[in-house]
Amino acid sequence: MNDALRHIVQQMPKAELHIHIEGSLEPELIFALAQRNQIALAYESVDALRDAYAFSDLQSFLDVYYAGASVLCTEQDFYDMTQAYLLRAQADHVRHVEIFFDPQTHTARGVPFEVVIHGIDRALQDARRAYGISGGLILCFLRHLSEADAFATLEQALPHRDKFIGVGLDSSERDHPPEKFARVFAQCRKLGLHLVAHAGEEGPPAYIATALDVLQVERMDHGVRCLEDPALTARLAREQVPLTVCPLSNVKLRVVQRMADHNLPALLEAGLMVTLNSDDPAYFGGYLNDNFLAAFEALPLTLGDAHRLARNSFAAAFLDEPLRQSWLAQVDAFFAAQASGTPC
Repeated sequence: MNDALRHIVQQMPKAELHIHIEGSLEPELIFALAQRNQIALAYESVDALRDAYAFSDLQSFLDVYYAGASVLCTEQDFYDMTQAYLLRAQADHVRHVEIFFDPQTHTARGVPFEVVIHGIDRALQDARRAYGISGGLILCFLRHLSEADAFATLEQALPHRDKFIGVGLDSSERDHPPEKFARVFAQCRKLGLHLVAHAGEEGPPAYIATALDVLQVERMDHGVRCLEDPALTARLAREQVPLTVCPLSNVKLRVVQRMADHNLPALLEAGLMVTLNSDDPAYFGGYLNDNFLAAFEALPLTLGDAHRLARNSFAAAFLDEPLRQSWLAQVDAFFAAQASGTPC
């Protein structure tokens, strides 16, 4: 990648649609919050915790992820975590963000739902005023837990309906197919919530089809295994179902062995609406620009791909149409300025 393309990828306006806020907890903040809340950690130092970030698969990551989340106890903790992510997002020229959060991870420890959502939402509102970042929250159900537990979480969430825009499905994909949550997603659909789900990361392409047909999701988180099923790939392209692809995550969790092996170019070649995202950036080696740079360094991606990925990120977002068109116009203006040599 030449310097000009590197600059464009870093500076272009973009949206992030697949970020687990608990996955943005850097080791330094984990230790600071542990000290604030007088919580003993199983790791002696920041370096020892970082050394534990050698994951063999999704479950080995989740074990460390849930341990890190245990330091989040107060509304201020959730605010500080979210604010730290949003500062990094601003530096990466993220203009819109849709943040996943996992309330069951916290309510199971006795942290009230309102403490979780108030802290995250307050930071997002402050970022809107201070940085001009628009955004929304997506409540994720943990798929290794029961659908009954998901229904209970939804009931806890409803008094705060004004603070989240949709629901998702995350955690261990293996042996937890989307149809396990068919009824709770049907209820969320009746409530007018946006619907997304993780599928086709470690799970098979069939999980992607089930998420579409049974859960009726609007956007697919990950979805990179779709290419194993040509008919499914053709359907995703025809219906322009967005995929929120996370390159560094895919390498870190051994979905692919090296970034050079990633199927991002093939996904784009197939006509899919691909977006790039950071997933759990504190654990997987980088925030949004780091994912763009790693992908563009290792793969045969072009200026046109950068423009397309930036546009896709806003096209796939849950935005009011006037705001979407405004962001798309800003993306196009940015690339037009680059072509003409006019600085943005």
